[in-house]
Amino acid sequence: MKKLIGFAAVLFATVAMMNALKPKPQSPEVTRAVSTALKSTSSLRGGDVVGEDGKARAYFASGCFWCVEAIYESVLGVEESISGYSGGRTENPTYASSNTGLTGHAEAVEIIYDPQVVDFATLVDVYFGSQNVTQQSGQGPDRGSQYRSIVFFQTETQEQIINEKVDAINEQLGEGSVAAEVTPFEKFWVGEDYHQNYERLNPNDPYVRTVSIPRLNRFKESFPHLLKASAQHP
Repeated sequence: MKKLIGFAAVLFATVAMMNALKPKPQSPEVTRAVSTALKSTSSLRGGDVVGEDGKARAYFASGCFWCVEAIYESVLGVEESISGYSGGRTENPTYASSNTGLTGHAEAVEIIYDPQVVDFATLVDVYFGSQNVTQQSGQGPDRGSQYRSIVFFQTETQEQIINEKVDAINEQLGEGSVAAEVTPFEKFWVGEDYHQNYERLNPNDPYVRTVSIPRLNRFKESFPHLLKASAQHP
């Protein structure tokens, strides 16, 4: 009997731990409100910062960079999504140092895209449409300043686009509902090699299976019109 009780206790603890690791997506009502708000700003266009190579770059932080990288790489017009760190005070941050929460950096992504196919305003829609906009200091099970949501702007036009979308979402949900910081971009630090394309290269990783892939699939359901052909099926 004692063995059975002990086994039951271990099983209960294991189940509780797995439930704690499950992502906590926003409610369907909030998702619909965000979608409605973003549609109301659909007239906003442009904001792209284009380099000499004809490609534009944008920077976002929204929880684990494995998740965010995979979401943006599914978007038509995005050529590359790079995982790294931004928004902090220290130079040369690493995964280990940023995870202490002491560097001020958040896990972030650099998006390299073709502005002839997709624009900055649409990438901001992807940003807000692929996260729990109300969650403070993290996304899903990932909590702490290193997982906080930040949307970076490089120009006044980008700042205007972001703020108008934030205002539209807050109008739907209530003032101050959007948790993301709106911050001027300063520098992006590329992450370690093993973090790049992590979800695609590690589909059987427990975190990828229980957090990253479900988050990606929720995004695909909400934005099918923005997907590359290769990303239209799970």
